[in-house]
Parts: sequence; C-alpha cells; structure tokens
Amino acid sequence: MSTRQLIERELDALPEPLQQEVYDFACFLRRRAQEERFDGLLLSESALSKDWNAPEEDAAWKSL
Repeated sequence: MSTRQLIERELDALPEPLQQEVYDFACFLRRRAQEERFDGLLLSESALSKDWNAPEEDAAWKSL
C-alpha cells in the first residue's frame, strides 16, 4: 500500500475538524518547502547591494 493510500485511510477515519487540521498542516509543509527551496530576496541582496550602497543612490533617496 502506498503512503498516499495509508494517509487517505487514516484521514477518512478522522472527524471533519481533525481533517481540517491535517489539511492546514499539509499546506504549512508545502509552503515551508517552497520557502526553503528559493529565497530570491536573499540571493539577490549581495548583487543589488553594489547599487544600493553607491553614493549616487544615497543622494537620489535623500529627499524621501
């Protein structure tokens, strides 16, 4: 029996409120896995910092 089938069997035996908790947990796991795979902001920070930390950039944003 596959893991999916085992999960479905257990899920079918749970009352609706607990099924909702299982669903919420599965969504949490999926989001966490996606965040761990790619964090574009952190990856681009070092490349963009060359432009961000330039004196011309400071002057351009000084009035804000």
